[in-house]
This record gives sequence, structure tokens and C-alpha cells, in this order.
Amino acid sequence: MVKILIRRLCFIFDKSLSEVNAGGIATAIQHHGKEMSYNNYLDADAAWNCVSEFRNPTCVIVKHTNPCGVAFRDDILEAYKLAVRADPVSAFGGIVAFNIEVDEALAKEIREFRSPIDGETRMFYEIVVAPKYTENGLEVLRGKSKTLRILEAKKNKKGKLSLRQVGGGWLAQDSDDLTPEDIQFNVVSEKKPQDSELRDAEFAWLCVKHVKSNAIVIAKDNCMLGMGSGQPNRVESLRIALRKAGDEVKGAALASDAFFPFAWKDAVEEACESGIGVIAEPGGSIRDGDAIDCCNKYGVSLLFSNARHFRH
Repeated sequence: MVKILIRRLCFIFDKSLSEVNAGGIATAIQHHGKEMSYNNYLDADAAWNCVSEFRNPTCVIVKHTNPCGVAFRDDILEAYKLAVRADPVSAFGGIVAFNIEVDEALAKEIREFRSPIDGETRMFYEIVVAPKYTENGLEVLRGKSKTLRILEAKKNKKGKLSLRQVGGGWLAQDSDDLTPEDIQFNVVSEKKPQDSELRDAEFAWLCVKHVKSNAIVIAKDNCMLGMGSGQPNRVESLRIALRKAGDEVKGAALASDAFFPFAWKDAVEEACESGIGVIAEPGGSIRDGDAIDCCNKYGVSLLFSNARHFRH
């Protein structure tokens, strides 16, 4: 029998005036389930931060702090199903977050929904987090699993500091609070994006903000199709995202959290050859001209946001 060593956890609340009423996972109410672990807090925080970005009814699924499925629809049941289908393998055992109330109908869908892979296995989750629940919704979710952690959280306020510990000290920087409404997407290619392509690019750009660098997100029709995260080079992140998106990549939007250092025979050209319709990136590389020329060759729209995410 293998003995697993478990490290101890201590949760320290920040009761300063700037934080105590600012929302977030730290002040969430747990309605059900096992005690939260260290990784549970990190994953729930990542899921809640991402889903809180969206105004429309949205579902976000997170695994190891990376969103592997994001979708918004007027029908939250459809949004949930689409978020799962983006990457059902990663979604299994993940964290599901919603930015609207979980009612009985949604709770039943969460409880009963079968994996798109085999159509039989019930999806398993560590945590469900939402701004509120109906009484019947809570009752249904409690019946899914004794261990399922059910959290009720308030939306984070903007303007918080982002803190990260390093050996012997702390790093602090302004939080990445930018939304598509705060920036200008500048068209630098010959081909201008259609309105639908621009909306897809904005959606992908907002998703990629929450993916660990090197980060690539491919999206269409307000739904994440594939993402690549945490790779030491941007080409590998692109290839992972393309593989997950599959045939749906044709005409989709691609967002990169930072600029492309190379274009020809590299990530930009591979994206263009795959059928991507529009690319959104910060710009700022000494080879931006190559990215522009490459997109022009393939008839792909290229947008510069002049805003880098670069989540580490």
C-alpha cells in the first residue's frame, strides 16, 4: 500500500477594509461537501474569476486553474453542455462555475449529464460555484455526491492587488481587470473582420486572459473550442488548442496572451494554414511585420490589442 504525504493547509483571511467586502472565494459560503483543500481554493478562485468576467449567462469549467471549457448562451443549460464538450476529458473532476443562479433544472443537468465521450459516465466535479442557488437547486446538487463542494460567492471587485510569494518576499502588481470594452482592437491586416469574427475574437481574448502562459484560445460563437496552456513555447500551445478544436477551427477566432515572436513556419502560419479566420494578439514583437504579411498571404484578419495578459 502506498502512503501519500499530505501537506497541511491554513487559510488566512484578509480582513482589511479593501478586501473584506470585495467578494471572491475567500468569503464564499460552503453549503455542502468535503472540507476545501489548498488546490480546491486555487481552482475555485480561478473558475470564479473567469466566469465573473462575463455579463451573459455563462458556464466556466476549470482544471488545475486553467479554464478548459467556457460558453455563454441565453439558455444556461446549453452553455453548460457546450462548456463540458469543449474538453470533456479535462472537465471530469474539475470545477464548474456559473455567473447566474443555479435553479432546479440546472442542478438536475449538472447531476445527470453524461460524458460526451461515452454517453454513459456521469460527469464528476470537485466543486460547483455560483452567486446563488434556489432551495430546490441546492437539494438536487446535494444529492449528486456527499463530497461535492457547493460554494456561493460574491463577484470580485476590480482594482485589487495581485500578490505572489517568492522566496523571501512578495510580488505585487495591479490585477488584470481589462475587458474588451476597455481596449481598442486595431485591424492591422488587409482583411477586416466581420462583426461576428470580431465578437469571437473579443470572447477568445477574454478567455485567454485566464489561461496560463504561453496561452492560446480558439473560440467561435461565444464558445471555447480549444485551448493550449503553460507550454514553454507558443507553438506547442497552439498545436494543443488546434487539436482540441478539431474541424471546428475553420473560421474560428484565435487569441494569444502575448505576441508571437515568429510568424513564418511558426505559430502564425500554422494557425493560418489550419483555417483560423481572425487572430487577436497584443503586438509588440520586432517581427510584427512578419505576422501581418503572413496573415495577408492567407487572407486572415489580424488584430492588435496593445494589451498583454501573460498569466504566470
